[in-house]
Amino acid sequence: MFAAGYELAQLERLIQTQGQRLRAQILAQLPGPASPLPLHAIELGTDKPGLPTVLFVGGVHGLERIGTQILLTFLGSLMQRLGWDPHLQAMLSGLRLAFVPLVNPQGMAMGRRANANGVDLMRNAPLEGGRVTPWVGGQRLSARLPWFRGHGELEIETRALTDYCRELRNKSSLLLVLDAHSGFGLEDHLWFPYACHHQPGREIARIFRFWQLFEDSYSHHCHYHCGPQSAVYRTHGDVWDWLSQDDSPVPLLPFTLEMGSWAWVRKNPRQLFNFAGLFNPQKQHRHHRILRRHTILMQFMLELAHSRLLEQLSPAELAGFREQGVKLWYPELLP
Repeated sequence: MFAAGYELAQLERLIQTQGQRLRAQILAQLPGPASPLPLHAIELGTDKPGLPTVLFVGGVHGLERIGTQILLTFLGSLMQRLGWDPHLQAMLSGLRLAFVPLVNPQGMAMGRRANANGVDLMRNAPLEGGRVTPWVGGQRLSARLPWFRGHGELEIETRALTDYCRELRNKSSLLLVLDAHSGFGLEDHLWFPYACHHQPGREIARIFRFWQLFEDSYSHHCHYHCGPQSAVYRTHGDVWDWLSQDDSPVPLLPFTLEMGSWAWVRKNPRQLFNFAGLFNPQKQHRHHRILRRHTILMQFMLELAHSRLLEQLSPAELAGFREQGVKLWYPELLP
């Protein structure tokens, strides 16, 4: 549907035209076929320390272009609303929004999942899982095989993203993350750490409360299945697992949105003959539908972070929500 550089050009055009309303930086410069490919980060809203941050990430896997497109569409909508929407203007006085819409510009330009070194960036963090899913969980044999983790060194993209996340976390009261992917199953999933083992993390109480509030507020969303990634398959080197293990007092709640692209293939079987069609909608009307499908979720994340409700839970409330989260997602761990 798009030429190789479409998403990067769209992102850079947005930075050029909206530069007065946002703060842009280049996290890394990556080798490109003609000129370096930048890894951009964009922020809007407050830059005061001690306030919540929502981070949107996309394009970790170069084939999964729809995630980047969704984030750019949402960012463009926010920029337009900032010109007339007093509610959004007031919200952003107490909330930082950050976007890294295209983590893997090399992979996207080359039409491949991995980066130019053949490394799967969501298997590259220095974290060993326990019993992970064979092959899909990550391998160190060869970059010519899928799900290659690298030989132990951090890729430029991995280091840039994780350093930026730590920077945001250090100056925030809460870091809420949505990382947009596609390609698994017939339904949309919201996964949270851990991917490396099936144990609840320390933020399971806040994650449960997040999901409970979303379910109560949008009970007819009908299409998200929320749970730990380990309940579906397990991997080494997941970036969000690694960051979740940092010793920080600031809550980190990372969610991976895994859009069920098999449903698009089922509705249009000819996509099987186009490798990109396994990960991205090819029909224009379906593409437009996916671009707006997740707006409610993303807007909910802004509203919830701004409310600071997840930060203000008492120890008793956290204990109760943790118990409910374990009962929902880890029933086999109950006595």
